[in-house]
Amino acid sequence: MPKGKSHWNIELKEVYLIAILEFNFKQNTSDRYLHNVSLTNTDTGEIFYNKLGYKFLELCKFVKTEAELETDLDRWFYLLKHMSHLDKVPSVLNKRVFQKIFKIAEVSNLTREEKAMYDSNLKAKWDYENSIAFAREEAEEKGEHKKALDIARELIKEGSSVEFIAKVTKLSVEEIEQL
Repeated sequence: MPKGKSHWNIELKEVYLIAILEFNFKQNTSDRYLHNVSLTNTDTGEIFYNKLGYKFLELCKFVKTEAELETDLDRWFYLLKHMSHLDKVPSVLNKRVFQKIFKIAEVSNLTREEKAMYDSNLKAKWDYENSIAFAREEAEEKGEHKKALDIARELIKEGSSVEFIAKVTKLSVEEIEQL
């Protein structure tokens, strides 16, 4: 509930528990590996709240091969099941989101020293990018200021009042008087 609200007439967002299991949850012969579970009222059998649910994924029951993957959901399951022993990104997972997951996995497998070096290089890259952005901003501001000074000079030649020039150019009265 949002902070400061004193009533219960609010719209809750969807909440799901996603459980990734590396064992058979129930000892049955079903080959179903994804279970969508909802809370139900045991008296009426009705769904208690449709935005509260559980997703159980039994990885050991997911047996599709790389060639059999059809949907992104299949690809996610395949990735979850096989990631620990993949040496490279399989072509079937050659999508930006999956590549990002592999990049995260690579970083998480770095040694302490490698991680420190990675973080240092990343910080240096961000510092460089911020410096470039700051320099661009400064250059733009200087260019705008120069343009305002040029306009002020022209308006002085035309005989405009200092107050009018300050209003139009956003320069201070002192700056205009120094021209």
